Amino acid sequence: MHGAYGRTWAALLAGCIAIWTAVSPAAADLSVVVTIKPLHALVSQVMAGAGTPELLVKGSASPHTYALKPSDASRLSQADVFFRMSEAMEPFTVKVAKSLPKHVQVVTLQNARGLKLYPRRTSATFDDDHDHADGSDHDHGHGQALTDSHAWLDPINAKAMVDRIAQVLSEKEPSRAALFNANAAALKTKLDALSAELARDLTPVAGRPYVVFHDALQYFERRYKLRVAGSVSVSPEVPPSAKRLSELRKKIASLGAVCVFAEPQFDTRLVDNLVEGTRARTGTIDPEGSRIEPGLDLYFTLLRNLAQDLKGCLSPPA
Repeated sequence: MHGAYGRTWAALLAGCIAIWTAVSPAAADLSVVVTIKPLHALVSQVMAGAGTPELLVKGSASPHTYALKPSDASRLSQADVFFRMSEAMEPFTVKVAKSLPKHVQVVTLQNARGLKLYPRRTSATFDDDHDHADGSDHDHGHGQALTDSHAWLDPINAKAMVDRIAQVLSEKEPSRAALFNANAAALKTKLDALSAELARDLTPVAGRPYVVFHDALQYFERRYKLRVAGSVSVSPEVPPSAKRLSELRKKIASLGAVCVFAEPQFDTRLVDNLVEGTRARTGTIDPEGSRIEPGLDLYFTLLRNLAQDLKGCLSPPA
């Protein structure tokens, strides 16, 4: 009786192990971690039907100031792939990437082939000739810190990143390469349609000057020929100097700037002070999607919201 019971229990245990192995997410799916919401949305669409990536920087947190938690470090150490934009965009990843186990592939999407990149603009006001400088494919040795890393805000750049995402995932899991590539092709078609839609929507306000809180919209502005006059802060972590604010105030007055845009993560008092005594209105833009729930459609919601927020403040009063 005891021997039969033992054999039965052993058989049941073996069966359970086989089932657990078959359905275990670790065995079935790639473990993928992504830093920020816009990239997470793109990776999610490419992975659709094969798993869901984990998002690192959640809620209204900013990648510029994010501090890695122990639970984040644990998840990253067990990942197969870690997608980020750049060391400059997510400074917390610099040390992390160097300390991860060798099996974790760190993918910097700013290095995607075919990406059109522009240098960071650091002056308070942007001159027209500098505004229309040609971008470059890849970084060409300028260094990530000197490159504007908000490249995802151009849907055509997003297509280049989608190609890189599909390539990495296909190399990690060749049995699902056809799925990843089909998802990527469908996503790129949707990105083309989105870009055409945004171009139509933004044409009426393309010539109306405005100021942003920090220079996060360069790629969006260049794609849709918008007229940005300058930025309040050189970076979100550095308060602007009195000289910078004085230069901006003069620029707002000389151009008749229509709007000065704040961002939801940062103190709006600077923007309120800047427009005091001018005709400029204030608005809010959210280039990193801090107010949007993460998911498959976040990227499209993000860019449509940007267009809507810009039009809402820049359009002439009815």
